[in-house]
Amino acid sequence: MPAKIPRLAIMGHPNAGKSSVVATLTENDLIAIDKRAGTTTESSVYPVIIDGRPVIEFIDTPGFQNPNAILEWFHAQGGKRELARAFVAAHRTDPLFTHDCALLEPVGEGAAIILVVDGSKRIKEKDRVEIELLRLTARPRMAILNNLTSQTRYMTQWHDALSKAFNSVREFNAHRATYGERIRLLQALKSIDQRWEPLVEEAIHAFEHDWQRRTDQAVTTIMDLLKESLTFKVSKTVKENKLVFKSGRDLVKAEVMTAFENGLRQLEVNAQEQIRANFRHHVWHMPPDSILGKDLLSEEVSHALGLSKRQLALVGMAAGAASGVTIDLSTAGHSLGAGALIGAATGGVLGFVGSKALAKLDIERAPGTQRFTAGPVHNPKFPFVLLDRIVLYSARAMNWSHGRQAAEEDAEDKVPEKVIRRGGFTEELSPQQQRDLARFFNAAKKGKSDREEECRAIIKWILHGLAVSEIDSRSDL
Repeated sequence: MPAKIPRLAIMGHPNAGKSSVVATLTENDLIAIDKRAGTTTESSVYPVIIDGRPVIEFIDTPGFQNPNAILEWFHAQGGKRELARAFVAAHRTDPLFTHDCALLEPVGEGAAIILVVDGSKRIKEKDRVEIELLRLTARPRMAILNNLTSQTRYMTQWHDALSKAFNSVREFNAHRATYGERIRLLQALKSIDQRWEPLVEEAIHAFEHDWQRRTDQAVTTIMDLLKESLTFKVSKTVKENKLVFKSGRDLVKAEVMTAFENGLRQLEVNAQEQIRANFRHHVWHMPPDSILGKDLLSEEVSHALGLSKRQLALVGMAAGAASGVTIDLSTAGHSLGAGALIGAATGGVLGFVGSKALAKLDIERAPGTQRFTAGPVHNPKFPFVLLDRIVLYSARAMNWSHGRQAAEEDAEDKVPEKVIRRGGFTEELSPQQQRDLARFFNAAKKGKSDREEECRAIIKWILHGLAVSEIDSRSDL
């Protein structure tokens, strides 16, 4: 009976990176990956389940233990068909071939083959034996050159050897593969056997539909973060008798400021957790110098992300004229009406945009009490910085390979990181897109929804570009 979903047995000799390939293709970073050779001793099945049903199945198999003996047995069968199934039936109880039977059993049951080889190492006789015995199985088969290093001198030799025995040969770095590269690998599976095309096409369609849905969920998370942050306030009511001395007033101001700052940070953390879960990450590594690891309200983050001063001034004037609100950058840091702008002079980190304060501290007096309120955000640059940060985080979540947990990040010969500009995305948007964002930010501060659909469309456009590699994900930033 033909399979109802594509079943793919991931094969190769020990330590070729099979488990990393499976982890990446299934977006499952809980798969045990050990850098020691031979840690996979039995076949494990990892279905990809979308909308409650499996759409494709990957089988992580043990490495070959006795390839020469298997090849000799195949040759002795005189051209019989279904060699994998026959070998398993003949050697199932032989302890010498326990791992080999576990490896070949899925093939005997109809699974296609993906052979994973380490393209950074020279081809050995054992590799040629494995290639030939897999050819003799007569199953649809693809070979993956999983080169995790900068060593490329053997890649041409591998291509030549594999192309003689496999329907398709692909280069695929399991530690760095993006969503777009995963889809292209699945697209290539259609070429290994015409009979597989409908099954694989259905699986790809399910992947793409699910990814679009998750992208939309990420956009909603980002929009919610922006709206919640731009309307966020912290208040504290204090009795007059505790505010007789300046030290008492300063203490309350500091407490309200700290709560306001920490509240903004927590809103970002909550959004990050949602993004990370949305793209199925449990293992999460952050480089020590990553901009994502810096304090949201720090000078360093403000300098790296958001609009330039010139862009901010132009966008501010346009947004102010459209909304009836004038953003005067020159007055930031001075007292406005009953509220004083909170800046570096008050002792907080809210001078993260230089002399431009982040929020106002209002004091309302009532009989016997005073109410201190920090917020909402006043500074026009902050929402652009916040948007850049959460988009950068999303870019990392979307394109950070689930198999990268096994990467040797300090290896001298690892594939070098791409050279990327240290900055965000909003600076590179068109002036019209920047104006639409600014108008949305201004409206959001008042609890209104002006330009919300335009803002959502801009964020979705960025995330889509990140997914298909039309926009540099800067995932290592």
